[in-house]
Amino acid sequence: MIGITLTTEQIRAAPPEVRRWIEREVMASFGQPSQPKEEPHGEHLAVCSDKEAEAVLAQIQGVLPVVNVFFELGRQGAIFGQPNIEAFRLLDIAHHTRLPDANQVVACLDIINQAFSNACGDVTARFCALDREGHCFIALETQQNILRLWQKMIARQQLSLEEDPAPQAAHGQQTFADKDAAA
Repeated sequence: MIGITLTTEQIRAAPPEVRRWIEREVMASFGQPSQPKEEPHGEHLAVCSDKEAEAVLAQIQGVLPVVNVFFELGRQGAIFGQPNIEAFRLLDIAHHTRLPDANQVVACLDIINQAFSNACGDVTARFCALDREGHCFIALETQQNILRLWQKMIARQQLSLEEDPAPQAAHGQQTFADKDAAA
């Protein structure tokens, strides 16, 4: 048997998969499951379509932490019980978005839920659900639509950079190509 000691900084810096594995191992050593005790109520989660995802983004785009949390939900989550539901740990979202704690993530999710409700025109529609164990649940199709929106935005950004490769030159700054030509 081999024992390993990790500092809290090492654990925090570890990739999410490693942190989840450590969590499962620690919880198993105490005889407790690391998966959520409550199953998410998938019937209450609405699917956020491509158009609704764009509408949600348009409503939240002025609040950067909320936008960060929104796009964090485009990552692949874990599947707990129900195959069409993605699960995310609130602490992982907080870590990836550099928010101080899970309460800040929940506040951002509340804003996203409200924006989604506005976008789909249904005050009872829920973009995401939370459990008492610190997990956020969204529909798998919602996760995929957020990911596609992110990819579309990145493609637009790359296209605009290709069309105007030297935006700094417009402000009187020399580019590397300009400096090479002058030499």
